[in-house]
Amino acid sequence: MNKKTTHFGYKTVSQEEKAGYVKDVFDSVSNRYDLMNDLMSGGLHRLWKKYTIDKASARYGQKILDLAGGTGDLAKVFAGKVGDEGHVVLADINFSMLNEGRTRLINSGISGNLSITQVNGENLAFKEGSFDIVTIAFGLRNITDKQAALSSIYQTLKPGGKLLILEFSKPINLLRPAYDLYSFKILPLLGKLVANDADSYQYLAESIRMHPDQDKLITMMEDANFERCRFTNLSGGIVALHEGYKF
Repeated sequence: MNKKTTHFGYKTVSQEEKAGYVKDVFDSVSNRYDLMNDLMSGGLHRLWKKYTIDKASARYGQKILDLAGGTGDLAKVFAGKVGDEGHVVLADINFSMLNEGRTRLINSGISGNLSITQVNGENLAFKEGSFDIVTIAFGLRNITDKQAALSSIYQTLKPGGKLLILEFSKPINLLRPAYDLYSFKILPLLGKLVANDADSYQYLAESIRMHPDQDKLITMMEDANFERCRFTNLSGGIVALHEGYKF
């Protein structure tokens, strides 16, 4: 029987292999992940995430899932917004990233209304209708079966619940030559100098190019039964925030 294949960056690999390759990438960069994000984006990732948090409009008492939440920067803010009556789940498939997140959250004094769990985004182990809001920031492109992940997220949302996907996307034409030069020349060099890992950041550049563009992701969300789907381009489409609702 032929194995089903998918992409790991520009490489074609079996679906079973991809999860292991992605794990190796994030095991390698986890302890310098936020530093590299600052260097790669010139600090813009903080503004992109703040915009996402603002659009989530989290309220006291709500339950929020921050999927592929890694080091917990969104989860930390949400925990402050939902208060003692609410709850935030920081979830990721990668144990090294969750360890970083756990340490940072404990050091920040966040514990009572936040839990941390290791999950596979393609098959979330939560009861149907568990969450008011699900966010996934810079994580969807690393999931092997994105359509399965979107369907699983849909099941975990309450009626009226909201999904927000913050992800690298397709920039406007004017930006593409400079963006390509930066992605394939400067980014791997930064990875080598700061994280001693050029290959992982080469994968990052390639994985962005293989990720569905803005319109394609809208179609995938609608195929997973999300309604009122829309996106907002940030920084000329280098990043886009997609929103969808469960009714």
